[in-house]
Amino acid sequence: MNRIEELLQFLKDSPNDPFLKYALTMEYRKMGDTDKTREGFLDLITQHEDYVGTYYHFAKFLEGQKETEQALRIYEKGMDVAQRMRNRHAYGELQSAYKQALGEDEDDWDD
Repeated sequence: MNRIEELLQFLKDSPNDPFLKYALTMEYRKMGDTDKTREGFLDLITQHEDYVGTYYHFAKFLEGQKETEQALRIYEKGMDVAQRMRNRHAYGELQSAYKQALGEDEDDWDD
């Protein structure tokens, strides 16, 4: 059984587990299945809004698809969620990636 089949089987038992959904989405991303990757990320941010790890990887995926404006919105939403969840580490990573996507130079950062 391959990794995707295994995750799908686990999801049958726990259909609302955000970690399993995230892992499946990342497997689709590794395989290059952009439709299923996008679908998985969209499900995560709508059904599991507080699953902070989603935002960074979804925005990076969107950047790879040349959808920079949408990626910036996802970074912003992720920063809001990270702040609300008091996850400073995730907030810092999202902020850094957001600034890079904007094309800002690290020397100009005023964290």
